[in-house]
Amino acid sequence: MTTAVELAHLVYQYAGEDQERALNDLSFQIEEGEWVAIVGPNGSGKSTSAKAINGLIAPLRGEVKIFDTLLTEENLWELRRQVGMVFQNPDNQFVGATVEDDVAFGLENQGIPRAEMVARVTDALAKVRMTDFAKREPARLSGGQKQRVAIAGVVALRPKIIILDEATSMLDPKGRKEVIETIRQIKEEAQLTVISITHDIDEAAHANRVLVIKDGAVALEGKPEKIFSYGEELIELGLDLPFPEKLKAALKKRGISVPQEYLTTERMAEWLWTSLSKK
Repeated sequence: MTTAVELAHLVYQYAGEDQERALNDLSFQIEEGEWVAIVGPNGSGKSTSAKAINGLIAPLRGEVKIFDTLLTEENLWELRRQVGMVFQNPDNQFVGATVEDDVAFGLENQGIPRAEMVARVTDALAKVRMTDFAKREPARLSGGQKQRVAIAGVVALRPKIIILDEATSMLDPKGRKEVIETIRQIKEEAQLTVISITHDIDEAAHANRVLVIKDGAVALEGKPEKIFSYGEELIELGLDLPFPEKLKAALKKRGISVPQEYLTTERMAEWLWTSLSKK
């Protein structure tokens, strides 16, 4: 399996701040085609790690490799084309008067020929189910629609890696679901590597693997069900628990035997229905 991203012993500290290092000997690998969620409390270093991957900051020590190529000043722009980022506030990313203009902006900067640009914009909008909104002003869209347009702008550039940096944190539950489903569909179609930087533990449940960052280093690592099984330890790390785990904890306190393995909300509902039907 090909390694898409490798961080080795990264150290970083923001200038002019008398605080602990934002990254403190941070190391991890992400394989091509994985969806990895990086979670942690505020100030843990998760967003700083995303900036290091995309070359937005240069670590004081350590190495960043993208598909086995060491990230340097000389190849920064070349490697950055392989890594697309979707940020927290889509309004800060819009530059076009219409949706299609905005999606085309990055392609224009890369000098893509017009015929290919039109085809890429059309394809990207179709992938995020925003074709009917191509002529709309971005400001007139809902939060979820705006974020899907921001994703289309990244998809049109055809990176191999997409980083979602708290991309759903400002959305309502409906918008959050729209964005997650869009990313899942695009990932499967294009075999993308997805890195989700989030404090939303429910969003992390969609990933193949979860990295819990604390004080600039990896504190826990594993599949979502393994991470969620830590329960109280996650709370001590400043994180929440998914609703099914909270429900299981409440049922345990009432003396009700519950499954040990992690259950999604749907599977938890099925288990409850089956259990109640037996009584």
